[in-house]
Amino acid sequence: MKQKITVAVAGNPNVGKTTLFNALTGARQKVGNWAGVTVEKKVGTREHGNYEIEIVDLPGTYSLTAYSMDEVVARDFIINEKPDIVLQVVDSTNLERNMYLTTQLLELGSRLVLALNMSDLAESRGESVDHDKLQEFLKVPAIKTVASSKEGITLLLDEIVNQFENPGQPEHEIGYGKELEDIICKLESILEKDEVFSSLYPLRWLSVKLLEGDADALEKLRESKVGKDVQNLLSGLDTDIYEAEMADKRYEFIGSLLPQVCTGCSEQVTASDLIDKVVTNKYLGIPIFLSLMWGMFELTFAFATPFMDMIDMFFGWLGGFVAANIETQWLASLLGDGIVAGVGSVVLFVPNIFILFFILALLEGSGYLARAAFIMDRIMYSVGLQGKSFIPMLMGFGCSVPAIMATRTLEDEKDRLVTMLVAPFMSCGARLPVYVLLAGTFFGRQAGTIIFGLYVLGILVAIASAKLFRSTLLRGESSPFIMELPPYRSPSLKTSVLHMWAQGYLYLRKVGTVIVGGVTIIWLLASFPSGVEYGSEQSFIGILGHLIEPLVAPLGFDWKIAVSLVFGFVAKEVVVGSLGVLYGSGEDEALLSGALLADPTFTPAIALGLMVFTLLYVPCIGTVAVIKKESGSWRWMGFAAAYTTFVAWMLAFITVKFGGFVLG
Repeated sequence: MKQKITVAVAGNPNVGKTTLFNALTGARQKVGNWAGVTVEKKVGTREHGNYEIEIVDLPGTYSLTAYSMDEVVARDFIINEKPDIVLQVVDSTNLERNMYLTTQLLELGSRLVLALNMSDLAESRGESVDHDKLQEFLKVPAIKTVASSKEGITLLLDEIVNQFENPGQPEHEIGYGKELEDIICKLESILEKDEVFSSLYPLRWLSVKLLEGDADALEKLRESKVGKDVQNLLSGLDTDIYEAEMADKRYEFIGSLLPQVCTGCSEQVTASDLIDKVVTNKYLGIPIFLSLMWGMFELTFAFATPFMDMIDMFFGWLGGFVAANIETQWLASLLGDGIVAGVGSVVLFVPNIFILFFILALLEGSGYLARAAFIMDRIMYSVGLQGKSFIPMLMGFGCSVPAIMATRTLEDEKDRLVTMLVAPFMSCGARLPVYVLLAGTFFGRQAGTIIFGLYVLGILVAIASAKLFRSTLLRGESSPFIMELPPYRSPSLKTSVLHMWAQGYLYLRKVGTVIVGGVTIIWLLASFPSGVEYGSEQSFIGILGHLIEPLVAPLGFDWKIAVSLVFGFVAKEVVVGSLGVLYGSGEDEALLSGALLADPTFTPAIALGLMVFTLLYVPCIGTVAVIKKESGSWRWMGFAAAYTTFVAWMLAFITVKFGGFVLG
């Protein structure tokens, strides 16, 4: 049996930790070009020599003084779980910032290995890190890596094993000056009287944290028999001042080290800086962002159409084959009118989903989406949030579930809760089939512009709601926004395709599970009681629709639309599947479009109102569940469901009434 080594992968946000984790383990975890993609630790394994190496990817953190939930996850694992090796991923293009965490890991006495990642990018900028000298000064191994091309991975694994087999790495101390060192010594002498603390934590590191006023360290101290003595010593000290002085000392150490180990690392104007002068300009930034989003939806429509036609033809053939070859009437109806029709009408939009996520992956890989959060900071701050809140909201374009989980990166609890409540307004990929169907049917060549407008409306409603919450339910000042913008890079085609596949696969998996289940239930409700016409008003689904219809009748929605929206709570794609079943159009998009156009209930204004309602009303059941989990409150979960539906109803009503005058 192979011996096990546990390795914690730590580092600042956006230094390539997850890319390195994937390169080490062969996993395909989501890689983002901004902070907050990893909000929970991820575990993978790799065999190397005689060892099985368990590799744990931790959320990014700038220091061991944790402020947000994801930073707490990272720090607690390193301190409490005590991994055999801490592998710190260092951005070679930004050593000064990254080595602040290095100094703290050294103080903690972690058995450390440095991966000098993105070394190719640093060298292309004329920066050269002498890793031999760096090893000599820090007494820890430093390996040059390029995680995206797996360069340096074998050397890194060799060094991990070597460090495990040859323990005894000395603790590294930063000198904080006589006054602070005297206080640290006094704290150590008090803490060593507690045998439990002495066995769990390095006393110097814990003394430094106490002197910095670290909330978690102070909380731990309450359980100690020496807690009162420590509190007496700290009570007369201003820990804010000491925290700043110790940070200065660490940067002094880094500042003295860098000139000796790195050439060309001085500040210089890069191509990214020049591009940012335009892209993040306070007057041009938002128009550029909106133009890119508009172009993305236009391309999504233009490129997807031929593929949609092919899928349409396939399901048309499949429906005909089922009808012609299955003699049992009820089974032919279940497969043809129910499953093939419902699933086919959803699968039809797979090309749009894949193309949209591919373009988003290209924008993210290039470093642009991080700029989108930066340029939105001014707007977000004006409504009481910080620009960092826009990152989970951007993730909501894919799926609301990871978007809400990404709120863990926000330090302030009120910021986090407000972002959690408004993130579902961002239009997720599951709503896209509804837009494509209705916009394509009723707005022709303007469909791309209509869909772009819906995405913008989602952003505006989210921002307005945040302002409302910050002014009423969750008053308070927003936290300052600090974000390190990654340099612009050529997006990796492979990474973009993998990202597109990962998101598209989730969509396809839902087709095979939730949507098949949903359309089967709809078929049953549309077929019974026995003897009624399929999908008629006398069927169970017709009865259900008429019960709900009064609630949406002021919006111009009839019982068929009401039923579709109810089933959309399971998954938004089911709205399209439901319409396909209820209109008896099967999988044929042209037939469904024709049926909608022929239905006097549907006008362009009603179609637009339905798209607005679908955009804003209660998110799917999976999102509601994760709001409960992350907020820890049934009350906030219920509020989110009620508020989103109320906003959807009001704005759909305004859209239908106003649109009636304009569109007819």
